[in-house]
Amino acid sequence: MSTTDNRSALKDKIDAAEARNALRSAGSSAGDAAAAAGDFIKRHPLATMAGVAVIGLAIGAMTKPGREVGRKVSSNAGELSRYASEIGLAYISGLMDSVGDAVDTGKDALTDLGDTVSDNAGAARRRAAFVGANATAAAKSFSRDAGKKAGRALRIAGKAAKH
Repeated sequence: MSTTDNRSALKDKIDAAEARNALRSAGSSAGDAAAAAGDFIKRHPLATMAGVAVIGLAIGAMTKPGREVGRKVSSNAGELSRYASEIGLAYISGLMDSVGDAVDTGKDALTDLGDTVSDNAGAARRRAAFVGANATAAAKSFSRDAGKKAGRALRIAGKAAKH
């Protein structure tokens, strides 16, 4: 083989390798794009559904049967929007009821807590009054006994001083 033939064969091999690499990177890119699309669909299902609906409406608007269906739907659009608004209002009303129930439950819990604290405070107040009364009685008894003993001691000392 001549040098020109070798060069030509080598150039063909290089071109074939570059083509294979381009196909591999395109396949890899397609796989990455499919994985990213799958992740997006899992994270944003409502946005995906809305996007598909918009694309479907756009394609439908481009076809004659789609335009005929669009005319029929547009005549019923007022009714559909009324139903949608009623559904939205019902949902909001349900949320408000849930909030009201939560507020009532919180009020009840605070009332119960207040009653418990009040009951415990009353019991503590009665216990403190009882302990205070016992301490007062004990102090009176102690002072009375101390007074009696002091009086006896003075009488004995006075008798001893006379003798």
